[in-house]
Amino acid sequence: MTAAPELVDPRKTFGQAVTEFAADDSRVVVLSADSGVSSGFGAFRDRFPGRYLEFGIQEHGATGVASGLATTGLVPVFAAIAAFVTNRNYEAFRNDVAYMGQNVKIVGRNGGMTYSDLGPTHYSLEDYAIIRMLPGVVVLSPQDPGEIRAAARAMLTHEGPVYMRIGGPAIANLFAEGPFVIGKGRTHRSGDVATVVSTGPATANTIAAVDALRAEGVTLDLLCMPTVEPVDAELIIESATRTGHVITVEEHYDRGGLSAAVSECLGPLRVRHDAIGLPHQHVITGTYEGLLATYGLDAEGLTRQLRDIVAAGRPASAK
Repeated sequence: MTAAPELVDPRKTFGQAVTEFAADDSRVVVLSADSGVSSGFGAFRDRFPGRYLEFGIQEHGATGVASGLATTGLVPVFAAIAAFVTNRNYEAFRNDVAYMGQNVKIVGRNGGMTYSDLGPTHYSLEDYAIIRMLPGVVVLSPQDPGEIRAAARAMLTHEGPVYMRIGGPAIANLFAEGPFVIGKGRTHRSGDVATVVSTGPATANTIAAVDALRAEGVTLDLLCMPTVEPVDAELIIESATRTGHVITVEEHYDRGGLSAAVSECLGPLRVRHDAIGLPHQHVITGTYEGLLATYGLDAEGLTRQLRDIVAAGRPASAK
C-alpha cells in the first residue's frame, strides 16, 4: 500500500520562510490587515514585534505605508486575502507600488476558489490578469511547499515589486527542492502529443491527469510554471514547436492570466492553444472539493478535459 503524501499548510510554510529570511536581513518588515496570523506570520510577530505592523482592515492604507517604508530601504511584505490585496487594493497597488517601482512584496493567500463557502466576494479569479498588467511587477504562483519556500526567498532578494499568490488548503510536495529563478519553469513530464502548462496548486491535479493519460498511451509535455509574469517563453516555445499544441491549466479565469501570458509568448507560432480554467462567469459557492469537481479542475475533470481537447486537436488518423 502506498502511503498518503504528507500535506502541508502553504500559509505556515510561507510565513516560516519569510521569518527565517528575516532573521538574517533586518530590512524585512511585515504588514498585516487584521490577518497576519492567518497569513502565517504568528512566529514573525512573536520573534520580531518591532518589525510587525498591524493596520486593521485597510489594505489600501497598508499598501501606501509599505510603499513609504520601501523608500527608506526596508523590504515590506504585506500579506492578506488574495482578493483584497489585488481587487480592493488595485489603485494603491498600481499607483503607490507599481508606478513608483517600490521594493514592496504583496502576497495574496487563499487564492483562487479556496475560500469556497465564503463565496465569490472572497475568490480571486482575476488577480493574475490585473496584476500582470502593471508594468514591472513580477507575478509568482508557486506550486508546492518547496517552491513556496524558494519563491519567498527569491521574492525577498528581488529588487522591485512582486505579487505572489498562495492557496489555503494543505498541499503535498511535488518536486525536489532546489534553486528558484524568477521567470523560469520546469519540464515535469515529457511527451509529444501536446504541451500542458500549469501553475499554482492546480499543478498537483494536472500531474495526476497527465499521468492518467500517459497510462492510456497519450504522452504530454508538462511544463510547471511558478512564474506567471514574466512567463518562461523560451521553455514554452521550445515545447510548442515540437508538439504543435498548447493547453494551459490554472485556477483562474480562463482568460487574462497564465492563458494570456502563454498565448502572447507563442506569438507567430501557428500552434493550437486551448485554455482550461474557470469560465468567464460568476462562480458559484460550495465546498472547495465540490467547486473543483463542478468546474472540471479536480484530477478526474482535468483528465476528461485534457483527453477531449487532445482528441479534438489531433488528426483524425491519430485518434
